[in-house]
Amino acid sequence: MPRAGVAVATRTFFAVLWRDIFVTWREIVPFIAQVVIQPFLTLFIFGKVLADLGYVQGDFAQILLPGVVALNGFLGALQSTVMPLVLDFAWTREIEDRLLAPMPIPLVAVEKMVFGAIRGVLSALVMVPVGFLILDDVSWPAASWPLVVGLIVLGSLVGSTIGMVLGTLVSPRRINIMFAVILTPLMFTGSTQFPWRGLENLEWFQVLCALNPLTYVSEGMRAELVPQVPHIPLWLDMVVMLGSIVVFGAIGIKGFMRRALD
Repeated sequence: MPRAGVAVATRTFFAVLWRDIFVTWREIVPFIAQVVIQPFLTLFIFGKVLADLGYVQGDFAQILLPGVVALNGFLGALQSTVMPLVLDFAWTREIEDRLLAPMPIPLVAVEKMVFGAIRGVLSALVMVPVGFLILDDVSWPAASWPLVVGLIVLGSLVGSTIGMVLGTLVSPRRINIMFAVILTPLMFTGSTQFPWRGLENLEWFQVLCALNPLTYVSEGMRAELVPQVPHIPLWLDMVVMLGSIVVFGAIGIKGFMRRALD
């Protein structure tokens, strides 16, 4: 592509991305309500109520909060990518305007994934102060924040790339089935409520969790924030996350191209 074409495509990409961000900002209150309610209840029940009743150990909140933050970023990005795709391709046809924009079709898919990841990052970050308010004796060292934010960004990108795959492969008529059959298992096999290495006596479930990219987001967060808890090495978590972004991103872009050219 000529340099002028690259410049136009780049400007168009960021203009479209800024428009999506602006729309989200205008709807920030419904957005926050949507991403906070379910994880808030998870933290309150598992980290506060059960702890006060003595059914979980006192340090369980330290293990739970990183996993819930990882889950919120991952799922927030996934849903923010898959749902607009389903609506655009099936009903609103808004995607046609994006495809007519002066940028290559793969770049349209990349913008969708980047925007989904941004919403995922916001979904994760908003849960941090909520967790600190609900849970007792939970704190994150200031020195850990740069890497934690980086892990949240990577985890959100993993979620958005998987969302692109699902949004281009799943028929709109089966979207409800997808949430039950795909998203629910993703949530509960992502090691968000327990450390992965703690499953050594339940090997079949440990193997199942190891196949879920969300596990490495959760374990990466714990490796940085609660290193005293046995965890998957941080370098391996990051390798798996980066590999997932590349693999699912490539599959998602290919699926997006197929749907866009149909």
